[in-house]
Amino acid sequence: MAKKRKRRHGFGAAVGRLVGFIAASILCGVLAASLVVPAVAAAGLGVSSSIGFFDNLPAELTVQPPSQATRVLSADGQPIATLYAENRVRVPLDQMSPFIKDAIVSIEDSRFYEHAGVDPQGILRALFSNLTKGGEQGASTITQQYVTNVLNESQLSQDRPDAVVLSGQKNLGDKLREMKLAIALEKKYTKNQILEGYLNIVFFSSNAYGIEAAARYFFSTTAKDLTLPQAALLAGLVNSPTFYNPAIHPDNSAVRRNQVLSEMLRLGKITRAQHDEAVAAPIELKVTAPEQGCANAAMAPYFCDYISRLILDNPAFGQSEAERERRLYRGGLTIVTTLDSRLQAAAQAQVDGTAGANPDRWAASLVSIQPGTGKILAMAQNTVFLPQPGKFDTNLNFNVDAKDAQGNDLNGAGGFQPGSTMKPFTFAEWLNEGKALTAVVDASRRVYPLDFPWKDSCGKVLGAYDTAQNNPTLGAADDLQNAEDGFYRPMPVNFGLYNSINTATFASAAQLDFCGIQKMVDSVGLHSGLDSTPVNMHQLGNLLGGTGVAPLTLANAFATFATEGRYCTPIALVEVTDGAGAKLPVPAPDCRDAVKPEVARGVNSVLQDVLKRGSGVWINPKVQDKFPTAAKTGTSNNNGSTWVVGYTTGLVTASFFGDALGGQTRAGQNVTINGTFYPSLDGYMIAGPQWANYMLKVAALYPAAPFAPPPASMIGPNPTPKP
Repeated sequence: MAKKRKRRHGFGAAVGRLVGFIAASILCGVLAASLVVPAVAAAGLGVSSSIGFFDNLPAELTVQPPSQATRVLSADGQPIATLYAENRVRVPLDQMSPFIKDAIVSIEDSRFYEHAGVDPQGILRALFSNLTKGGEQGASTITQQYVTNVLNESQLSQDRPDAVVLSGQKNLGDKLREMKLAIALEKKYTKNQILEGYLNIVFFSSNAYGIEAAARYFFSTTAKDLTLPQAALLAGLVNSPTFYNPAIHPDNSAVRRNQVLSEMLRLGKITRAQHDEAVAAPIELKVTAPEQGCANAAMAPYFCDYISRLILDNPAFGQSEAERERRLYRGGLTIVTTLDSRLQAAAQAQVDGTAGANPDRWAASLVSIQPGTGKILAMAQNTVFLPQPGKFDTNLNFNVDAKDAQGNDLNGAGGFQPGSTMKPFTFAEWLNEGKALTAVVDASRRVYPLDFPWKDSCGKVLGAYDTAQNNPTLGAADDLQNAEDGFYRPMPVNFGLYNSINTATFASAAQLDFCGIQKMVDSVGLHSGLDSTPVNMHQLGNLLGGTGVAPLTLANAFATFATEGRYCTPIALVEVTDGAGAKLPVPAPDCRDAVKPEVARGVNSVLQDVLKRGSGVWINPKVQDKFPTAAKTGTSNNNGSTWVVGYTTGLVTASFFGDALGGQTRAGQNVTINGTFYPSLDGYMIAGPQWANYMLKVAALYPAAPFAPPPASMIGPNPTPKP
């Protein structure tokens, strides 16, 4: 009984294969008659109804450029990162080795240059083999395979992976549609165009789409320089990218490679000597795994992430974020940025040297701006994107606003308290209102009660500095204090600024219109790093930097002084081109006059004294010796955020050191950094040397001129201050 069942089953299978053979032969003939020679078909072959059926199948195939990798480059052409959904680099056919062209045609479709997209002879051969041997031999031409790849790529680019149809999943309708599209494609494109498209789109491995990426991945070479055995191996890989993967199954790969070489020999593409030498060659891989994404950037990973956000958030690159994301990761963009690789390398080395591996996770960062252009030249911090032993890891970009920072610790986003680096903007308004640079203010005053008669023409000043005993129910803060005793006395306002005396800043503000201070701060682009709202200068605490500001924002504000009052919005993009070389719109430089030139000159003259005789006197004096430099130190109330923002006329850099995560609540008091104990951190201690050492290495790359002096009428009586 068992034998009978087996015989009936075998007989049934044979009958089924025979019926399939006949049906497929008829369909193949119909297809050929209706598409290849329609005039003959209409002349009486008895297939008019079938012709109507095929005419209803879609004949148009939109061939879009396949997904390509995006390259992010520095201004000087150095690679920053590669971004992609599929690792592919499109190359023209003439940039491919003749071996790969001959190998792929020999093994996949030897009659490629003879048929019209569908090969009836190949179909019949495959059907006969399947009928007689019971196998599943395919007969898709290179053109048909190209059609399948184009259709699938279109589905993937629309985020529809479920609609992708693989070869083994196709039904008869799928195959007929594929055939008609292949024939239509052959009428539209030349054979070489189709072969080029196929070799650029076909899948070789999860790390390599297209022949260029495959050559780079498996052999660390280019498609143009592939040798005969390398080309034969890659051509054989297409049939089953996993089974014939030389990195996983080298024996299978060798067998398949030699099969390709035999076909090339049979078809006269290579000589017997070439064949024998290639067969004898060992499989020698030189795998270069692609490092995809900003986390694996060659440099400046956080700047790379910032660039990604600029593309994804800008409607100029697509109407929806999904469209912009497809363009960024599939569009083969070349993004040239403003980053200077020389400055970036120096900045990264400096922050790593400041606090590269510290168990307490203190943050160090540097960001540089070119004054007069707004170009971001460097953006570095002492962390890594991906966890590494002994490294401080975070996804958070310390240098930018929360909206531009991708991070898993959102409590750390949004800048840091700038402390006394805010004081120059009150001083700028002092000069703007026509007051003398050296005029004396009463810095002995420490109490500013809630009813203090501030001037504010467009709002109301909020807050107070008073003892709790004087106002026990109003919630006023303690009285105003300086970092050191001995400065509670009348003093020239410039002396108060370069020595960073809190009471001097308040004494000057008491003579100003707070509406004017607000306009000054707004004019230089200062805003909250958390929500991008203006820094509210009607709130007293912001005279001393109570609102968190991103280092990039602070550096760019000081750049306005460096350019004698010219403000430029920060920019990071120089040029963006798509995979076809067409230029996409990027934000143009946006500069405007923000501060009177004489006011900026007055600020510059005083901030030069910060390093010569003021709060930054202990910072490396070689900076001042080498080029004209101005700077301002800054420290938050709890010493958890410390700064130096310093500049020449050619380069502005904000240097930060402090607590960057968890809401920045840690105090920088009684801490040990790099083996040194600090009772309390100050801007000149760590952020200062970090800034100075970096500037000494790079500032000469952006030549600086001496700062122009302020007008004599602004200087005033110039009394000699007490030391």
